[in-house]
Amino acid sequence: MTQIANIVRLSFRDYSHEWRMSGCFVLALASVLAPMMILFGLKFGVVSTMIADLVENPVNREIRPIGSGSYDDAWIERMRARGEVEFIIPKTRALAATIQLKSDTARRILSTEMLATAPGDPLLGGGVRAPANYYEVVLSASAAERLEVAAGDSLDASLARQFRGKRERVHLPLTVTSVASAGVTTRNVAFVHLDLLIASEHFKDGRAVPELGWNGNAAAADARSFPSFRLYARSIHDVARLVEELEREGVRVKANVAEIDTVQSIDRNLSVIFWIIACVGALGFSFSLGASLWANVDRKRKELSILRLIGFKSGRIVLFPVLQSCYTAFLGWLLAVLIYLVFEHLINFVLAPTLNLDRKLCFLLTEHFLWALGLTIVIAIYAAIIGGLRAARIEPSDGLRDL
Repeated sequence: MTQIANIVRLSFRDYSHEWRMSGCFVLALASVLAPMMILFGLKFGVVSTMIADLVENPVNREIRPIGSGSYDDAWIERMRARGEVEFIIPKTRALAATIQLKSDTARRILSTEMLATAPGDPLLGGGVRAPANYYEVVLSASAAERLEVAAGDSLDASLARQFRGKRERVHLPLTVTSVASAGVTTRNVAFVHLDLLIASEHFKDGRAVPELGWNGNAAAADARSFPSFRLYARSIHDVARLVEELEREGVRVKANVAEIDTVQSIDRNLSVIFWIIACVGALGFSFSLGASLWANVDRKRKELSILRLIGFKSGRIVLFPVLQSCYTAFLGWLLAVLIYLVFEHLINFVLAPTLNLDRKLCFLLTEHFLWALGLTIVIAIYAAIIGGLRAARIEPSDGLRDL
């Protein structure tokens, strides 16, 4: 342990004594590593921004059925249990999913599309509570603006039908529990509990809804099925797989697969380009550092042989160039990080605003910096092995010849 401690001390003192040459090694490493970090920061920032835009907009994770089908509760539950599915809820016929809303503040009656919702609905987001019963509703921003209402206000909802030769209309008091974000949809939409959507369909089909006191024919005892559904994948990476499996079941669907594939393709292609540049740069620097350490060992052949002469073993002598290579790796990485941070600031706060972008174009995570340090040290150690093997072959007698 004493020999190792002495080698560490001697290698550091020698490295700091020849600070001009050591500084050149550090600058050479930083000149290779900093551009790669900037390139990877741009690649990661641009692709992450594109993916974030896709993920933040739930429409990009929506899988929409084409036409009308027949989906029972068992099928809905089976899809809900899949790990790739974040949210699924059935839809009734479009004609049955329309309701008229009237507020005390607006003069007009607004014909509004009803969408069933439930906790976890991506369209509502985490900050909006889904309706818990027949009498609660979440309005889209467009519908709330036209009705001139906000959360906590009351609405009069009505449904009309032609039944037994008469036109009937029923009314239902609703409480606006929240208003959805304006980015969710530009349509007039009322997000309601699934039971209200089913009740609306029953009413318009002439069936009774005892829970709400709506008269009509007795409900059929057949198993309930729905003509459509609203489904969202858990991730954009799950969309293509779900589309493929649904079409295999005979369910015709459409989704933003092409747009997602474009972003993933950009990510893959940029990754290939980055790693090609990184490998070329790492290989070039490895040979350069290895050759420099080899020459450094030859230049210090006398000093290293004297260390052998006073009892240092070959394995300890090998540590001399390896440790100096690690010093270069750490200081070069540190300088590269500082250069990167300067350019990151310039790109994000000078270049991005000129492109009318409100997101960062270039950024790296903490683990990226740590990975860069680890890979740099590993490459430096491998490069130092060349000089280390040269140092291990030095004989104690080599130093005596020069005395």
